[in-house]
Amino acid sequence: MPSKACSIILYHTDACHLCELAAGLLQQTQVTFVAQDICDNDKLAEVYGTRIPVIKKTGCNSELNWPFDLEALEEFLGA
Repeated sequence: MPSKACSIILYHTDACHLCELAAGLLQQTQVTFVAQDICDNDKLAEVYGTRIPVIKKTGCNSELNWPFDLEALEEFLGA
């Protein structure tokens, strides 16, 4: 799993079925993550509006854009 220096954020919006799929994949990895609705922040909406769901490792500043599967997600997370 990610190093302690990296935290995981799932950028999403409500009623987004792809975002729900991404959250389900994250839950399968049993990693702790924060779900951040991009509609709560104009800057996030501008950056991620056409790319969600996006998973970000904050300490490492790397992102995984949809589409991805469980294998790609685990590789991204360093599992």
